[in-house]
This record gives sequence, structure tokens and C-alpha cells, in this order.
Amino acid sequence: MSKAGLLCFRNKLALAPMVRVGTLPMRLLALDYGADIVYCEELIDLKMVQCQRVENEVLETVDFVAPDDRVMFRTCSKEKDKVVFQMVTFIIQCIFLSLLMPHVFNKQGGMGAALLADPDKIESILSTLVKGVSKPVTCKIRILPTLEETVSLVKRIEKTGVSAIAVHGRMKIERPQHPVHCDYIQAVAEAVSIPVIANGGSLELVKSHEDIEKFREAAGASSVMLARAAMWNPSIFCSKGAVSVDQAMEAYIKYVSFSYGLDLKLTMYCLFSYCLCQMLRDRVESAMGKQLHAAQTNQDICQVFGMMEYYQKVEEEQQKRKERLQSNPNIDTSPVLDGDVVTMPVRFERREYPPQITPKMYLLEWSRREKLEQPAYETVQRAQDRAFQSTVAVGEKKYRSTLWEKSKKFAEQAAAIVSLRTLGVPEGRIGEENSGLVNKRKREEKNGELEKPDDQLNPEPDRRKRHITESLQKAEGRPDGDDARRSNANGQTLS
Repeated sequence: MSKAGLLCFRNKLALAPMVRVGTLPMRLLALDYGADIVYCEELIDLKMVQCQRVENEVLETVDFVAPDDRVMFRTCSKEKDKVVFQMVTFIIQCIFLSLLMPHVFNKQGGMGAALLADPDKIESILSTLVKGVSKPVTCKIRILPTLEETVSLVKRIEKTGVSAIAVHGRMKIERPQHPVHCDYIQAVAEAVSIPVIANGGSLELVKSHEDIEKFREAAGASSVMLARAAMWNPSIFCSKGAVSVDQAMEAYIKYVSFSYGLDLKLTMYCLFSYCLCQMLRDRVESAMGKQLHAAQTNQDICQVFGMMEYYQKVEEEQQKRKERLQSNPNIDTSPVLDGDVVTMPVRFERREYPPQITPKMYLLEWSRREKLEQPAYETVQRAQDRAFQSTVAVGEKKYRSTLWEKSKKFAEQAAAIVSLRTLGVPEGRIGEENSGLVNKRKREEKNGELEKPDDQLNPEPDRRKRHITESLQKAEGRPDGDDARRSNANGQTLS
């Protein structure tokens, strides 16, 4: 976005929640209600460097997934050209620089508000970013103890070539209950020629849509950035007037279901619940608030809000989409050769297989049927996140998933899936066409013979062998097995 682009938002650059609440559902909701641009939550640079870009075809999103399988950032086509990616850093590895957040981890790592004490480093990072990336670089700061120091810093920041600067009108030690210093923001706006975005007016100054413009005028800024006010009710961006909080919460739940799926991971579920509690505000101790606190899943939350019919509808639609994608011949699922190993981006999902049936079982049975040696698994663990990746040798070929798993067992199952899919062999998923391998496995389970060694399945040959050995020992005058064990225990040497 160019400088002119930043200035063309009708003098009102209204931004959606950030930091802990700037997730995709909240951003989409803010755009629906009239926000011009939205920010993602504040993300740590070193975590993002480790992420893998994944196109999520079920949810129709683009995900940046960390090695521990957490989605660190998710976006979709609806917010194209309208989302600002915010990353905190103390090294030159980011696209958006935040000098705002006074969190402990930021201070200890020399990031966020801690950088305010090192203007030379600020200037170095920003200059490098402006020269090194094609996207516009903006900077967000808190004000310094004196007006002179604040103006001096923003002038140095302007010289780096950034496209805009956001100013939170509080000092590093101040919190939301402290008044916002509009005079500082105004002084900054008068001192620089680039757009200045006013921030920090949620609790004190901005309580309705009309207050956004009043805050902008009081701060002399080009535009306004909102966080907490938008978190409490995203419809504050609506020029026709805000909708009720209950309506906003229902819309938020729908976006969560569609943009994050129904089975949320613990971290995302906690964030989902937190955002709803923030919307309730003074009603958090009401009957609804207590039910919300007691909820454990997305389904529980939908039940609290009387949205079970909607939940079931979304569940059916997402399942159909999964099945359609799995059967779509246009999707390239061809294996790729990496050296001497065949690879695929495959993950083992336990819920996709019947109880006691796994891809490893299928691969073992297929290998026995083909008179091949038992599949051999070699697993490695990555030091940075302790994730696992396994390679399986079947016959004279090796197979591996390119995705890392949370456990050794899951990594081996993923490798088995790659092998089976490459070989065109059934893997035992629910709904898959039945095969003799499944029936054989079920018979063995019923007879209590699953995975037993051959000598346990038929112990008779072993007994005959032991009887012959004992007879030979007695004929030669040697002690039998029991006598030999007793002699050894007494420390005697047998002749």
C-alpha cells in the first residue's frame, strides 16, 4: 500500500482487534461491519521463521503452521489487500515492526517497547526492512516520557522511509486506565509528513462509531486504530450504528466455525472463549457467562447460544467438502522422489480409521502377503520442537511423509500411509472399500492371535525341539536346563 493509499481512507483508517484478539474470525467480522483495514495478532518473528505455508482446502484458507502443528497465522481471500501482518522482533527479520507492546517477554527479549530505549537499533531495523521488502513497512510506538523525546524519535523513524507510523498515546509504564495523551499524538502528526495513526482511545474516548472521528480530530491524526473497543463489539465500525452484542457474538461464532473448523485445538479454543467473554463484559457473571466458562468445546458454546442446528449443518458441509476433495482427480497427490525416498505431505488422523485398525497393520499384512520382509521404520526427532519424522523401508524402496508428527507412533503411521498410497494398497480408512486385509485382521483379533510371533501361534514345534534337546543332554551325562541354571546360580563350573 502506498502512502497515498493510506491517506485515502476518508480520514478514518479503522483497524480491527490486534494482539490476542486479532484472529481471522474477528478480522472478518470487523471488515463486515465497515473496518477499512485489519491487523493480525502480534506474532514473534522467530516462531514465524519456522512456519510452513499450507493451503487449507477444507476451510479455503492459507495457513502458516508451526512445527508443533499450531496455526500461527491464517488468512483468506476475503481480507486480501486489507490485512496488515504484525510481527514483533529485535532483529531484522520482520515485515511490520511493533514498538508498542510492553509485555515481559518483549522486554526480556529486547523486543516491543524495550526497543524504545535503543533508537539506533530501531533506525537500523526499519531502514533494512524498507530496502529489503516490497510491501510497505509501518511502525507502531508508545510515547516517550517527554514530548521532545517522542518527536525526536518519530523524526528518525520517518527518515527510514516507512509508509506510516501509529502512535499509542500512553507511555510504556501506563495502562488502559490512564488517560491517553492526545497532545503527544498531535505533536507527532505536526512533526512528520507521513500518515499518523492514533491509537489508545478505546476505553476513554471511543464508545460509538461517531467517537472514532472525534478521537481522530482530537489527536490531529490521519486515521484511527482500535483494539479493545472493536473486541467488545466489532460492529463499532458500522456507520449505521452498532448491532447488539448478542448479535455480534452469534456472527463471531459462525465465523469461527467456518474459518477454524468445528474441532478447535486447545489454544485456539481458549482464545475463542476469551473473545466471547470479552464481548460479554459486565455480563460475564450472568447465567450465560457461567455456561460459557463451563463450556469445553465449540459444540458446547453453540449449545449455550442455541445454535446446535447451525453447528450440525456446518459439520455436515465440512465433511462433504473433505470427501469431495479426497475424491477430486484435479488435486495433485503424486508422490515426489527425494533422493531414494518417496515423499508425500501426509498426516495421520486417528479419527479417520476404525478402532484397532491402522495403516501400519495394513502395510504389515500386505508385505506378508507379498512375501516381503517386515516393514522397517527409522524415526528421527527434531531438536527444536521434539517433533518426529519416520521413514519406512518396504521391499527395496523407502517412503516418508514430509510433515512432522507429535509422536513417534504417529510419524510411523504417516510413513505407512505414504507407502500404501504410492503402492495403491488400501489403508483402512473409514468408508474405504473393504479388503481381505481388514477381514483377516478382525479374525485374528477375535481369536486373540493379533501380532503374535509364529512360535506363539503354534507352540507345538517348540515343545518338540525342547524335548529332543533334553534327551540328548541326559544321554551325554550333562545336566538338563533346570540343573544347569542351578549350577550356574551356585557358581560351579560345569564339565
